Amino acid sequence: MAERRRLAMLAAVALATAPGAWAQSQEKCYGVAPAGQNDGIGGGESAGSSTVDFQGDAWVMVPAGTCLTTPLPVQPDGTPRRGALEPLGRDRP
Repeated sequence: MAERRRLAMLAAVALATAPGAWAQSQEKCYGVAPAGQNDGIGGGESAGSSTVDFQGDAWVMVPAGTCLTTPLPVQPDGTPRRGALEPLGRDRP
C-alpha cells in the first residue's frame, strides 16, 4: 500500500513540475501501473481493470521516452522490474 502511495506521489510531482508534459508525445507503457490504475489492457479491456500490481499486459500512457526508465519495485524473486513498450508475460492474474 505504501508503494502505491509512493508511485502516486511520484506521478503527481512529475505532472506538477512539468505542466506541458501532456502536450508532449505519449506512449503506451506496459507493466508499470498499480492494480486498478491502468489506462487499458492489451486485450481491449478498459481503464482501471487490472487486478495485479504491475500487470504485464496492462498499460498507461507516459511521456515518450520515459517508459523504459520508470523506477519500479523489484519482483518477489529479486529480479528488477522494467516497463516495456509491448505487453509482458509477467505479473498476470
